[in-house]
Amino acid sequence: MNYKTLLKTGLLASTLMASLPTLAETTLGISLQLPLKHHLGQNLLDFKKEVEEKSHGDIKIKIYPSAQLFKDSEVHQAVSSGAIEMGVMSLSQLAGTIPAVDVFYVPFMFPSQDKVEAATRPDSPVRKLLDEAILKTGTRPLWWQAYGGVALLSKKKPIELPEDMKGMKVRVFGKTLGQFVEAVGGAPTSMSGSEQFLAYQRGTVDAGMTGVSAVGPRKLYQVMDYLTLTNHADIEFLTVINEKVWESLSADNQKTLSDAARKVEVQLRNKIKKIESDAIVNAEKHMKVIHLTDDDIIAWRKATTSVKESFLDNSGPLGFKVIQAAENL
Repeated sequence: MNYKTLLKTGLLASTLMASLPTLAETTLGISLQLPLKHHLGQNLLDFKKEVEEKSHGDIKIKIYPSAQLFKDSEVHQAVSSGAIEMGVMSLSQLAGTIPAVDVFYVPFMFPSQDKVEAATRPDSPVRKLLDEAILKTGTRPLWWQAYGGVALLSKKKPIELPEDMKGMKVRVFGKTLGQFVEAVGGAPTSMSGSEQFLAYQRGTVDAGMTGVSAVGPRKLYQVMDYLTLTNHADIEFLTVINEKVWESLSADNQKTLSDAARKVEVQLRNKIKKIESDAIVNAEKHMKVIHLTDDDIIAWRKATTSVKESFLDNSGPLGFKVIQAAENL
């Protein structure tokens, strides 16, 4: 078949069109500091699948895990500046500009999973106040990701009571958690999650705070001996999108992203209890896990009451509103 025949039948034109990329396709990159096998990584994979299916391929999601592009502390700036379209970040990374986000790190403000769930629902007064403040920074929260409660790691000796932390250098990931450490006589050292393994291995710090669910994926049991389940704070992550990128999307694509975000948020929130319980069982295979008694918790609460006062002093009117909303849940 010659060229003229191809042109007449339209086969050449259709062949050329098939070889061209779909112009309507939008690719959104997401930076993630954790490995894909972590439950936040799995949550992103669920989001990717949902979005690509429901958009019929109009939206492609590209995930960059394990801090390939940005550390946790760099994600907000990267997204707000447009260096990447989307990113997963710990809520605490916004504390420099929105101190009130650290309400989840005020000791024992959210002592049960039920209260955490009440505070993090999209219609919660706590969440609505914080989401509105975050949007003003040029990034739009798409969904919050349950990470779990904060625990303490130590190497040379176990931590059971507040006085056990006296004189220890402790890895933290936020100012309010640092004040918790200072309240019990320790010295806080702030660092991202991806840096803590080497810090523990090298003895840069004596102890650390982390989410229970991170111990396995980050292999922290290889460099620490004890895990103390204080559950004195709640770790929340969120996926944000650059606001200009969001506004550039069609209404249909915005709805696709919003619907997928809500679906995977609910899925993860419903799974977090099992994720944490499984993580504790796994940790017990490698290290000594310490469960605190009610009297122990009372001692920790008493020793750290000053942290709430500092939070209120530092977080302004929004912090006061958020604390009120939390206490009224």
